[in-house]
Amino acid sequence: MDRLSPPEARKLQEHLAGRVALRPLPAAFSVLGAADLSYIKETNQLIAVIVTFTWPSLQPLESVHVKADIRFPYVPGLLSFREIPAVLKAYTQLRRPPDIFMCDGQGLAHPRRFGLACHLGVLLEKPTVGCAKTRLCGDHEPLEAERGARRALWLDGTQVGYVYRSKTGVKPLYISPGHLADCESALWLVEQCIRRYRLPEPLRAAHHTATQLRNSLMGHRLRR
Repeated sequence: MDRLSPPEARKLQEHLAGRVALRPLPAAFSVLGAADLSYIKETNQLIAVIVTFTWPSLQPLESVHVKADIRFPYVPGLLSFREIPAVLKAYTQLRRPPDIFMCDGQGLAHPRRFGLACHLGVLLEKPTVGCAKTRLCGDHEPLEAERGARRALWLDGTQVGYVYRSKTGVKPLYISPGHLADCESALWLVEQCIRRYRLPEPLRAAHHTATQLRNSLMGHRLRR
């Protein structure tokens, strides 16, 4: 996968996008996973982190990570080809794989309807949800400033997700289904995971862990 050229990667996205299935998330499940990545620019590497939690209590279960070389160039819309290999490698370390995955990135809200969450879901054949901090594409009506405000996110006349205000006065989240999910259940899952902060708790934990690992590695490198 990481040896593809950008044009080849786009063609693969278009092919794999046909495998994405949209349906409500499972009504009952036991383990929720979240994945995030942190980049180490100085060494052209990244750290992929997966954390898992019990559902619905969100008690931590596992945390695994890998450090890997970056083998695919930075191309907007093709970031999953940089990140997926490391996430898949981390996934193999889990003792108990999650029933549903939440990703820090786009799902269907992608120019070719195949963001990171779709890519990961199709490869693992698991339900996935994308929850991004910024908008990649799509349009929506103005969003109120209050917590809980939501607007449908549209791309070429099709709803691809929701814009959701998780906290009053903060920037919204961009939520879209990946694979074996739909817009409504993806939004529902993220809402259930909001606690004190803007980000859903599983993604916040994954992001915090990835940042700590990067800082630790950089600190060790500077002390050498």
